[in-house]
Parts: sequence; C-alpha cells; structure tokens
Amino acid sequence: MRLSMYDTASREVQEIAPGKDSISMYCCGPTVYRDAHVGNLRTFILSDLIQRTLKLQGSTVKLIQNITDVGHMADDVTVEDKVLQQAKKENIDPFEIARKYEAKFHYDLALLNIEPAAAYPRASETIDLMQKMISTLIENSFAYVGSDSNVYFSVKSFTSYGAISGNRIDSLQPGHRYEYTDEGGKLFHADWALWKSAGERTQMIWDSPWGPGFPGWHIECSAMSMDLLDNHVDIHVGGIDLRFPHHENERAQSNATTQSESVALWVHGEHLLFEGRKMSKSAGNVILLSDITARGIDPLALRLVTQENRYRSQMDLTWDSIESASITLKRWHKKMELWGSSLIVKKDEEIFLSLMNDLDTPRAIQRMRIIERDVTMSDEMKRAIFLYANQVLALGLEVSKSFLVLPENCEALLAEREIARSSKDWARSDALRDELAELGILVSDTSQGQEWDFL
Repeated sequence: MRLSMYDTASREVQEIAPGKDSISMYCCGPTVYRDAHVGNLRTFILSDLIQRTLKLQGSTVKLIQNITDVGHMADDVTVEDKVLQQAKKENIDPFEIARKYEAKFHYDLALLNIEPAAAYPRASETIDLMQKMISTLIENSFAYVGSDSNVYFSVKSFTSYGAISGNRIDSLQPGHRYEYTDEGGKLFHADWALWKSAGERTQMIWDSPWGPGFPGWHIECSAMSMDLLDNHVDIHVGGIDLRFPHHENERAQSNATTQSESVALWVHGEHLLFEGRKMSKSAGNVILLSDITARGIDPLALRLVTQENRYRSQMDLTWDSIESASITLKRWHKKMELWGSSLIVKKDEEIFLSLMNDLDTPRAIQRMRIIERDVTMSDEMKRAIFLYANQVLALGLEVSKSFLVLPENCEALLAEREIARSSKDWARSDALRDELAELGILVSDTSQGQEWDFL
C-alpha cells in the first residue's frame, strides 16, 4: 500500500504518483516580513508529514519550498509592500528584514523536527525565472501588457480556470485578495498582475523587458516549481487559504507555460483557530512558537497536538490542549526510557495503514496509546513500535531526556484514583487529585484517561 491523499481538484482521495519511486513535491513557503504563527506552522508540519510518510513507504522525495521576500503583500496599490513597511518600522534594509525572518523561520522548523527541503529558492533571487515565464506567456497569448505598463495574465485565455476552487470565470467578482483594487490597465477585472510597474517605488525593483518593476505574487511559485521540478509536481501542498486565488492562478500560469497538467495532486491543510477564533492581530490571539517555549513547553508538544487532528479538518487549538500534549509527550519520553535503550524499529501494520490512508495521524496516535497500555506486549516491542511511528510523527522519542522519577506512593495514589474514576466516585477522585497536588503532581483528566506531570 502507498500513500493516498485527498486531492482538492478532483475531490477524491488518490494515490500519490502511482508507479513512481522518485516523487516531486512543492510547498508554498513563508512570507518573511514577520514571524510565522502556529497556523502557518501547521501547514509546514503537514508538508513534513507527507515527506516522511513517502520516505517510510520507500520513495525518494525532492521537496522545494519557496521564500516570499518580495512581490506583493498589499491589497491596494496605495498600500506599501509589507516587507518595505516592516523595514521602515525597524529602520533597517528590506532585504535585512527578509533574511532576519527567514532565519527565524528555519529556527522554528528545526524546533519542530521538520526535515529541510531540497531547496528554499527566494523570490528576490529568481527574478530571471519569473521574467522568462512571463515572456513565454505573452508570446503564447496568455498574458498582455496593460495600458498602465503592468503585465497581466488573461484569465479568459485559460478555459479550465476554477478547477481547484470551483470558481467559474463568468461568476468571478472584482477585488480578489492580494490584487490591487485600482489596476486600470486590465482587460478583464479577474486578470491578475504578473509584473508590476515600479511607479514611485524605489526599493526592491528590477529591470525588465516591460520597464522597471517587481513580480506579482502568484508567478513566483509557478516559475520556481516548474524550473526546479522539471515542469511537473507530483504533490503540491499549502494552506486552504491559498486555494483561491493563489493556487488557481498558479495552476493557470504553470499549465499555460508547459501546455500540460503541471500538478498531479493539490493537498490543502485546513484552518487553525485559537480558542475558537481566527488568529489575528486585532483579536490579540496570534500565537508564535516562541510563546509556547516561553511557558517552558517542549515545542514538539505543538507538533503532537496538531497531529492529533486530521490535517483537512479545521482545528481549534487551546492552551489546555497544548498543555495536555506536553504531559503526554513527557510521559512517553519516560516510558521510552523505562522500556530500554534498544534502537530496533518494528513496523506496526495498523500505524502504517493509518498513515497511508490519507495521513490519518489521529488513528496512528490512538494506536500508540493502546500499545502503551497493553499489558500483554513486552517493553522491548512497545519501544520498537514507538520508534517506528516516530519516523513520521517526529516527536523526538528517540532522544533520551532526564525526568524526575514518580515516587512509589504517588503511583499507588494514581492507581487508586483511576479506580475511583472508573467507579464514578467523583468525591474520592477529587480528593486524591488534591492529595497528589500537595505532593507536587498535577493530574489532568483527558478523553484518553488521567495524565500527570510534575508541578
């Protein structure tokens, strides 16, 4: 069995690259003018899960992930590019801003055990690729130079536009996100800019056959992916917010250039909410990985809690769920030490099938919880299976960590409390929890049973 995933375009679960051992993969990367928040990081964890699962099945993977450091990030022509905005705010060069937040992005990826991509091409360093693709699109009548000196893609020239999102050309409304609202040189309101005239802008501009300017947002992913992955992507990954217009526009540009279906599968990770609300600056609930580590929580607790949810289901993250994942992660580390030091890895068929079936990580984790509690299975076998799952879930379980040993009297109290809960003796259960708290043990009740940690 090989990895199959839900393809947004076909609305079906499909096997990735049937018959191929070498798989090409592209993931839309960060825009480096600020820190990536945990919603962004969920997409990159998804990409890593796919790459690791493909490797688990024996495939080789070439993953390309772009770095957007120029070219868009404004909804209106009167609003300055956000990289330039941040450069003014911090009073440093815009490219320095980009490199600063790019470095922080890679630091976060390392903390989350996300394997590096084969390449991280920067938009600012691949202008030649974009200009070459734009020239090809103009030559083949898919693009034109507008009366305002901007170069636009003609959406009406691409008849299958809307295949990913379901949007029809004749029903598209003006004012797409990330498209300037007063671009007067368009032939049709849904056309989008491939190259934008510099106008009064003096930074982050380049010479081109159409005059000084800078690239539109959508063209960079098409140019990079087609050049670095030989005009074909087996699996393209991104957040659901990119489905339209970014991925729809990207597909049009790439297919118009290659005259073929350039991406086989489009995979999207769903939105992540925080405590029931969309993360935003105005709501004051934007959570960074540094906010989690500042609380003394292992950043891999974020990886665990995201993997306890299906990638294509909307997820509501809370501090309680992060704390619960942290407790589980600590307990598993303790168990791994108790189970020995063997490095033997043992395949578990149920975990394998769960991962291959549209990346069902919640089911794989549930299987781990069952194995943890299985009194008939040897410690050596438990450790070997956990190491097998860890190859994809990447929870750092192979690394030995030192923890305080739970006193024997606390073990007895925890066992007694478990019996009280099973008997629905809630008064006794609460009393035992308070007694454990006085001994420095924090007990939490979860859907999987009681879990504990040191206060």
